[in-house]
Amino acid sequence: MKELVIRKGRVEDLDGIAALEQVCFASPWSRESLCRDMTENQMAEYFVAELDNEVVGYLGIWLVSEEGYINNVAVSPFHRRQHVGSALIETMLEVTQEEGVRAHTLEVRASNEAAKGLYKKFGFNEAALRKGYYEDNGEDAIIMWRY
Repeated sequence: MKELVIRKGRVEDLDGIAALEQVCFASPWSRESLCRDMTENQMAEYFVAELDNEVVGYLGIWLVSEEGYINNVAVSPFHRRQHVGSALIETMLEVTQEEGVRAHTLEVRASNEAAKGLYKKFGFNEAALRKGYYEDNGEDAIIMWRY
């Protein structure tokens, strides 16, 4: 049986992370933007989910003082509903709380019921609405917080 490994992301994971961006998001981050974030942004931290040496999921977060701003959570379409997202979030929460983060926030598409359900499972609550937030289709974003 394959073992899922959750670990801190490294620059060597960039190709896998960039590939997930392309298949998971309507407006994906470019490989260059991801590379810059990983190598130049001291607030950025990445976590990857690895199965048989393949990156099947990732989570990116910016740590600002005692807050963590989750900018992306992506899981390969072939590995969804296998608890990869849960494992990423659980590990990220453990690590960032040990690093002093007391609150976490994120935006999620209003229509993304699966993601909202996942975040609620970890104690995130809907706090506000950003009208027309997503550029690709003008969809609203739900801002969620976990304290």
